[in-house]
Amino acid sequence: MAQIPGNIYRIPRRFNWPFVIGGFAVLSLAIMLWRWGGTVEDSLAYFDTARWVRGEIPLQDLRAPFPYRLAVPALAAFLPGDIHNTFAALNWLFVTATACLATATVRRMGFGTKRALAAGLLVVLSLPTFWYAPYLLVDPGSVCMRMLFVFAVLTGQPRLALAAGLAATAIREENILLLGWLLVMRQAAVPHVLAALAAAAGWLVAVRWWLIPGLPHYAWVPNLGTVRALLADTRGLLSLAGCAGLVLPLALVGLRWAPPRIAPLKSLLVLMALPPLYAALSVRVEGRIVWGLYPFLIPFAVALGLPRRAATEPDVRPLRTSRRA
Repeated sequence: MAQIPGNIYRIPRRFNWPFVIGGFAVLSLAIMLWRWGGTVEDSLAYFDTARWVRGEIPLQDLRAPFPYRLAVPALAAFLPGDIHNTFAALNWLFVTATACLATATVRRMGFGTKRALAAGLLVVLSLPTFWYAPYLLVDPGSVCMRMLFVFAVLTGQPRLALAAGLAATAIREENILLLGWLLVMRQAAVPHVLAALAAAAGWLVAVRWWLIPGLPHYAWVPNLGTVRALLADTRGLLSLAGCAGLVLPLALVGLRWAPPRIAPLKSLLVLMALPPLYAALSVRVEGRIVWGLYPFLIPFAVALGLPRRAATEPDVRPLRTSRRA
C-alpha cells in the first residue's frame, strides 16, 4: 500500500473499549427509539423491497431505483421477526459501529483520547441519527461501510479497504467510486483493485438485470425546474442545514490543522460529494447529502486545534501497518 505522508501512528495504550461501545450503543438507541422503524417516502420503498424478498408482495409493487440497493433490505428480510424492528435494529447496529470506527480511526491517528471520543459522539449526537437512522433506510449501512473504508485507508490495511468498498457498493451503487479511488490513488495492488471492481460491477449488473429485472425505467436528470423547487423546499433546506450545522463547519476549519497523514481524505471527500450533488439537482435536497460524507468530514472536524507538530506522549506505542495487498 502506498505510504501516506507523515504516516507516524501513535496510539494511547489505555482505552476502555467495552465501556465506549456500550455507551455509544445505549446513547444511539435512546436517540433512535423516538422514530423507531418508521416508513415514509424512500424508507417505504426499502420496506417493500424487504417484503418482496420474503415473498409477501410481487415484484411489480417495487419502485426503482430503491430495490437495486438490495443488501440491507435482504438482510433485514432474512432475520426473524417483524421487518420494521429487524431493519431498524440493523440501522442501530450500523450507527453504533460507525461511531466506534470513527473513534478508532481518530485514535489510531494519534489525535488523543478526547478527540477520538468526540469523533464517535459527532456520529451519534447528530440530526441524522435522530431523524433518518430509525427509518428503514440503507444510508446507515452505507455510512458505516464508508467509515470502515476510511479506517482501513488511514491505518494502512488495503485488504480491509477493498472489502469495505465491496460491501458499501452492495448497499449503495455509488460507493463503487471508493474502489475507483483506490485504483487511481494506488492505495492497493492494481490487480486486487481491478478484481474488486469487476466483482462490484458484476453485483450491480446481476441485481438490476437478473435478480430484480423489469422494473419501470427511471432517470435522474438535472434541470432548472428541480433547482427552483429545491430553493423553495424549506423542509429540505432545514434538514440540510441541520445535518451540516456542526460537522461541516468544523471540518472546513479543521482542514487547516489536519496533519499530512489524513490528506488522502481530501480527494476522497471531493469525489464522494459528486453523486449526492447530482442527485440533489435531479430529485431533491435533504440532509442525507451531508450525512453520507460524515466519514470523510469527521477526521478533519476533530483535527481542529491540533498543534502543527504533535508532541510525543510518554504513553504511546507505534502502530504496525499491514503490507501491500
